[in-house]
Amino acid sequence: MTALALVLHLNGRKAAPEDLARMLAEMTRRGPEGEAVACEGPVALGARLLATTPEALVEPMPFHHAASGCRITGQIRLDNRAELLVRFGLAQAGRVVGDGELVLCAWLNWGEDCASHLLGDFAFALWDPRQGCVFAARDHLGMRQLIYAHRPGQAFFCASSARAVGLACKAGLNETRMAEALIDFEWGSLTSTFFQDVFRLPPAHCLTVDASGLRLREYWRMASPAPLRLKSDTDYADAFREVLARSVQDRLRVVGRVGSMLSGGMDSGAVVALACRMVDTPLPVFSSVGPDPATCIETRAIHAALTMPNLDPTLVCHSDLAPWADDLIGAWQALEEPWDFHMTQPRTAYLAAQRAGVRVVLDGVAGDVLLSNGSQMARHIRTGRLLQALRDARGLTGFYGMPGKYTAAQLIQAFRGALMPDALRALRQAWRRRRPVPVPAESAVDMAFARRAGLFDSLRSFELSDRARRMDFAEERIWSWPRSGINVGRERYDRVASHFGVEPRDPYMDRRVLDFCLSLPFDQFQHDGWPKIIQRRAMAGLLPDAVRWRRGKEHLGLAFTQALMDQWPDWQAPILATRTGLKARVAADLATDAALSRNADGSMHPKVDCLLQVALFATTLPSNLLQGSIEA
Repeated sequence: MTALALVLHLNGRKAAPEDLARMLAEMTRRGPEGEAVACEGPVALGARLLATTPEALVEPMPFHHAASGCRITGQIRLDNRAELLVRFGLAQAGRVVGDGELVLCAWLNWGEDCASHLLGDFAFALWDPRQGCVFAARDHLGMRQLIYAHRPGQAFFCASSARAVGLACKAGLNETRMAEALIDFEWGSLTSTFFQDVFRLPPAHCLTVDASGLRLREYWRMASPAPLRLKSDTDYADAFREVLARSVQDRLRVVGRVGSMLSGGMDSGAVVALACRMVDTPLPVFSSVGPDPATCIETRAIHAALTMPNLDPTLVCHSDLAPWADDLIGAWQALEEPWDFHMTQPRTAYLAAQRAGVRVVLDGVAGDVLLSNGSQMARHIRTGRLLQALRDARGLTGFYGMPGKYTAAQLIQAFRGALMPDALRALRQAWRRRRPVPVPAESAVDMAFARRAGLFDSLRSFELSDRARRMDFAEERIWSWPRSGINVGRERYDRVASHFGVEPRDPYMDRRVLDFCLSLPFDQFQHDGWPKIIQRRAMAGLLPDAVRWRRGKEHLGLAFTQALMDQWPDWQAPILATRTGLKARVAADLATDAALSRNADGSMHPKVDCLLQVALFATTLPSNLLQGSIEA
């Protein structure tokens, strides 16, 4: 996970290595193996190295293409290397050709359309002296981050970290984002950061910047592929297993050993079931468990999954976090964004991987989104399959262990979705535009600050993003992808893993797997209340039946966070340290020491929880930045 940094001066100033010093220093953990800088005229490119592919060991980054004079820096792992090597006549080069060089060749062949020809996880920025421009792009689905700031007529900055860019260009605090954090509203924006006029480049987007300005463009958009029509459920399952296995195999190109998260669920279980049969040595897997399998279905399922062959397991129990506590609390105290506070469980897995010498960790985070069934019951109703809708409702009630009345509630909701005309949807949208925007009752934000910061506009914009018309199945899934939270979720995993110098890879975040799933008939996603039915069928003989046919979901994330809080007696210190700076932003009832307490069961009141997250983030900011609040 090599971290990138770039500065382009737009005022005639010559670049120097010092221009990148602040950004590279902020990203030391992302690339703990050293840094490199290259300067040419107005541009400085930098990289912090974490070599996770064999090619990265020998390809210098930033990479210089002597024939064209172009230079590139980035986090790049390409899955279509073989195809590109042939296309550019490098298959018989007799030397190692790195992914950075292949991206530069793509730029030289296809120009601004180059990113659409790449397959894999990437974020890169390149300098073309012939055109006097910087071109940057982020991968199709958003596995890698690219943050940028443009100061017209002055400079352009980009890096792998929002903090790195924000502090380097001396940006002010984005008060809207701060207000969103104080109500735990992460989805308020898919592009903004906590720094004013510093932005996340959206997935599948690229930008070009030169003296004339910055141009942002979407280079690829999800589209409904031709429907896949196979003879049987078995054929669909076999085809799914084949495309997922290819994605897993591509993500096993590593330096050293690759590891994987392993929960008691289907998604990481399927990844491990395939990967453990593809590697020569035991696959390191990292699992989060409870102390008693008899009372925890997640823990029982993990133990069942560990019966798969060729595994080297590390189990971390939330009742015994003492050996991990200092490093985990240290990660809290270096919180890059407030949203990352509750990532204790995956953070523990990345820490375990770091201690085991594993640089690359697979996961199945996007599986829940990719294999969601959408409004499948409503579609059964619209097509007259009422009995199948009833079976699904009953099955889901049993799957989640809900009371019997849950069956009727699901059917009522499905009938509403099936029968609601588009005109009524439009009326609902019009009503939402006129009504006051609700703010969570247990909010930590000061309402006057919320109004000044534009929080209500942010909330209204998100609320109005609901569907205004009926969609076909593939279209609905395309529409729901960016609204599912998967992009901000993957950015969270990126930040948390980078703290420990680990690169996350998700086989479900693969354009080929996405296209395959978009081509499937809707009845391949759920059957008689069993979600992800195509994956359950595909994993027959690979994943133990105790995992394949496990009912319900149980997540131990909260238990891990609460257990770590028990190891941290000084948890109030960040709040007290930032109280003055946050005073104008935080609800008045949180201003007293008596308000700062945990509940009897160890959990935190939602207001205190939000305040602690924001305070931890605020302690990492320069004091003058926090003090510069907007005036009433």
